[in-house]
Amino acid sequence: MKKILITVLAVCLLAGCTGKKETSVPSAKPEETADPTYQIDYLVLVNKLHQLPDDWETNLKTEHFTNTVGDDVEVEVNAYKAYLELKEELAKEDIYVDLDNARRSVAVQQEIMDEFTKEYGADYAAKIVAKPGYSEHHTGLALDLYLIIDGKDIVLNEEMMQHPEIWTKIHAKLADHGFILRYLPDKEHITGYAYEPWHIRYIGDTEKAKEIMSKGMTLEGWLGEAKETNPDIILGSSEAYSDEERQEMAVLIKCQFAAWKGCQLQNIRYAGDLADEEEILKWLNENNPDCGFVKAAEFLMDFHSPKEDSGSLNPDQDYKDYQWWLGCDEEGSWQIAGFGY
Repeated sequence: MKKILITVLAVCLLAGCTGKKETSVPSAKPEETADPTYQIDYLVLVNKLHQLPDDWETNLKTEHFTNTVGDDVEVEVNAYKAYLELKEELAKEDIYVDLDNARRSVAVQQEIMDEFTKEYGADYAAKIVAKPGYSEHHTGLALDLYLIIDGKDIVLNEEMMQHPEIWTKIHAKLADHGFILRYLPDKEHITGYAYEPWHIRYIGDTEKAKEIMSKGMTLEGWLGEAKETNPDIILGSSEAYSDEERQEMAVLIKCQFAAWKGCQLQNIRYAGDLADEEEILKWLNENNPDCGFVKAAEFLMDFHSPKEDSGSLNPDQDYKDYQWWLGCDEEGSWQIAGFGY
């Protein structure tokens, strides 16, 4: 396994390994789909609120190939064809990529969930691993790229983030091949995931892809499943945490908020350095006994609840100064430790 660095950005599980390094572009094309009646919905939405359709895995047709680090990767047949065309075009500009991760079955996701539950407990596993049936990687249409620079495979998230100029060039080519950038910066409250420049999504229609990309929209927003909003993130000042750290905490809150169906986020605010941190830490650790928090932080949020009854929230109401508590363990991993009034 690689890329499993449990930080605020590790909101879903990525799998892979390291090994042989190449920069060649495969010349062989996948075979045409044998069944002319093969049809799937290339605009299917799978996220924290929308489950994979029940018959998806039965109907899906995929291709397998071995990437430059020796991993077997499975991709939906037409998404794979489009990927090879994208890869070939990028190579003409001396940009080399390969696929780290594509389709992951619901059964495999359940195995990962079970492993994390056994190792770390159910609460922690639920925070880190995508719920089986709710990961876009189940579709076979979600592809995670990695870079190959000077013959070296760049696979770790932190290292890939150090090449924004390359990702900009890659993103400019996506729509021409029916892909979109799936997890956009500053849209975590809609997608549920932090910005991932490597995570692309095949939607099978270049014109639709160009519209989505040109407008900087999420798939949720383009499909009308969420409003494209830009809530205020107010970091304030702090002697305890840097702007980057507080920004990271805000992203973690936004990712969790995305699962609050129908709610509209208005703003998130750093509540200020804690005067009684030791007492707060004691309280957070009592409520999260397996986490071992050594630092704590508080944020406040304003949001509007959905018009329909959502159970724990009053319908069609503004909520002000809603509290979010975060805890950080000895390894520097921040987690949501609690929220409410």
